[in-house]
Amino acid sequence: MKLDRLYPLSHSPIYFHFKQTPADFVVTEIPLYDFTGNGEHLILKIRKKALTTWQMLEILSNHLGIRVRDIGYAGLKDKDAMTIQYISINKKYEDALKSFSHEQIKILETSYHNNKLRIGHLKGNRFFIRLKKVNPTDAKKIDSLLKWISQNGSPNYFGYQRFGRDGDNYEIAREIVEGKRKMRDRKRREFLMSAYQSHLFNLWLSKRIEISRLFEGLKPKELENVFVWNDEIINLIHKEPHFFKILPGDVASHYPYGKLFVVDDLEADAKRICNREISPTGLLSGKKAKQSTGIAWEIEKEFIEEIPAQGSRRYAWIWPEDIEGDYKQEVAHYELHFTLPKGAYATVLLEMIANRPIRE
Repeated sequence: MKLDRLYPLSHSPIYFHFKQTPADFVVTEIPLYDFTGNGEHLILKIRKKALTTWQMLEILSNHLGIRVRDIGYAGLKDKDAMTIQYISINKKYEDALKSFSHEQIKILETSYHNNKLRIGHLKGNRFFIRLKKVNPTDAKKIDSLLKWISQNGSPNYFGYQRFGRDGDNYEIAREIVEGKRKMRDRKRREFLMSAYQSHLFNLWLSKRIEISRLFEGLKPKELENVFVWNDEIINLIHKEPHFFKILPGDVASHYPYGKLFVVDDLEADAKRICNREISPTGLLSGKKAKQSTGIAWEIEKEFIEEIPAQGSRRYAWIWPEDIEGDYKQEVAHYELHFTLPKGAYATVLLEMIANRPIRE
């Protein structure tokens, strides 16, 4: 099966067995801040297996006799994994928690804090992934690819999980937008619109990687036959040291968080990308989203739809951190450890390594 999106490297596909299970896929949440140790909110560090975050919250709410919405959490975690994440409850329920027991949920630590956890109160996630049936030759290729990713970063695509079991959520959303289908369930509608935004973002990012690959592989004179931009702009873009080429009018943001701004100095901002100070962003179509200008807009406008949802922007490029790879030849396993910023998908990094679809 061919990939439906481009990645920076064009190596031949690497084959391995990967399946999200609690034994082979572990996610550990990294809080945005240290907990104060005092306050009216009890912070629980929880390990769960083979449960969605919503299922875990429902189990806890039933035991404590509170509403799910009274429980704070920073992010949603995979079901088909072992995940460690933080939640908050009012500390008056601490005694009721002492009798809690569940075979798929374990409370590892408790602390106190002066505010409820909210979505986004998350710095990132640490991953452990075990790949199976990896031969020694491919293990060496993975070693080399991890070095490249550690130095250069990776595209911030939305993973296949975003698009539903059949991968067609965005198509349903498009039918709703076009008036071909009705959806009365507000939450379901919002979820579908989010998938449509993500699909358009992925298409745009794939196009930008295609452009970046052209600038990496061709000389300026050859590029003049591909793009209608003037020679000076082509030369400036070609000189950019980072793989992902920024364009005049791109909307970038300070990294790993910060304000949006429009790129107007290619040479200076290209260096800032190499220093991991900023990252270009792509549009999530919707209301009140900041749009790019100039050449960047000429590309971006092809991937915009009038979606009835709040618009925003998303980093196009991220830098995985603390990457470790360990090949266990005796069992043909390759074990990966790495940290991603919030909102990034570990399966996208695996897909980049494999250079093929990894969804079973």
